[in-house]
Amino acid sequence: MRQIPVDTTGATLMVAQPAQKKVANRQTGQVAVDRDSGETLWTVDVLFVMNGNAEVVTVAVPEPGISGELAMGTPIAVTGLVARPWENDFNGQKRHGISFRAVAVTSLAAGASKPKAA
Repeated sequence: MRQIPVDTTGATLMVAQPAQKKVANRQTGQVAVDRDSGETLWTVDVLFVMNGNAEVVTVAVPEPGISGELAMGTPIAVTGLVARPWENDFNGQKRHGISFRAVAVTSLAAGASKPKAA
C-alpha cells in the first residue's frame, strides 16, 4: 500500500476530539488492531492549521503511541504521520479517500508526562 509522508513542520496541531478506540466493524463493535503488531488502534481527531487554513483529520495511532493528556484543544506533536489513499466497492459503488496514520500522538501541554488515553 502506498504511504505518503506528511510534513507537519510549520503547522499548528491540536486535539479536536480526544482519543477513542477505532472500531473495525460497527455492527459487531469489533475493535481495530494493527495487522503487524496486534496493538489496539485508537483514533484522534486532529486540528491541522497551516498557512491560514484549518482542517480536521482523523489519525489512527497504535495504543502505545498515545501519550499525555489529549483533551480537546491540547497542542500536540504527531510522529511519523503518513497519508494512505484508499479505494473500495461498497454496495456496487466505488468509494475512495485518504486515511491518516501515525506512530505517535504526544501532548505538548505542560505536565503531560504520563501516558493517558481517553
